[in-house]
Amino acid sequence: MKKILLVLFVASLVVAYFALDLGEYLSLEHFKAQQAEILKAKDTHPELYLIGFFLIYVAITGLSIPGAAIMTLIAGALFGLIIGTILVSFASTIGATLAFLGSRYVFRDWVQSKFGERLKAIDDGLTKDGAFYLFTLRLIPVFPFFVINLLMGLTGIRTWTFFWVSQLGMLAGTIVYVNAGTQISQIESTAGLLSPTLIGSFVLLAFFPWVAKGLIAYVNGRRGK
Repeated sequence: MKKILLVLFVASLVVAYFALDLGEYLSLEHFKAQQAEILKAKDTHPELYLIGFFLIYVAITGLSIPGAAIMTLIAGALFGLIIGTILVSFASTIGATLAFLGSRYVFRDWVQSKFGERLKAIDDGLTKDGAFYLFTLRLIPVFPFFVINLLMGLTGIRTWTFFWVSQLGMLAGTIVYVNAGTQISQIESTAGLLSPTLIGSFVLLAFFPWVAKGLIAYVNGRRGK
């Protein structure tokens, strides 16, 4: 019963978001049109804007609704690179963890009862090396982040591992977007922010832990001979 109530509550919030067209207020065009007024209000009530921005970002990522990319750009425009990065880093990770825990609480038992034996090898692998897989997925933009949050909740990866790896893995992309947001007036869309060269750098960084793990295993194996 509690799970059903949780699903209904989350679903009602998501439906309200789309029904009330709240996404209009999280568009690049809307912010740029209101930027001067928003900055003036932020300077008048800086603490209120910091807290409000943080909570809104957590809600967006926790509910897995669109808007996180634009919010990251806005963080740079409102708070600058350093404060904006800190805000987004923690807010996005907390929101992602809430989505992760919600998915685990609502769906994991059902998935295990239906597919437990067939997924056992995958689940065991993610439980053992989940940090490496998650770090790779966070850095390479193959799947949307909200999909990763929900799918990881169905695995045996530990919550604390999910939290710190997500924060570390999303940090590079966060810095790129927040830094771009400091020049938000020059941005027409988010499509061109990640260049092929930058994505290639993320891919190399994503596979570095696997290479390091392989080298350590090789060295240990040589020592054992």
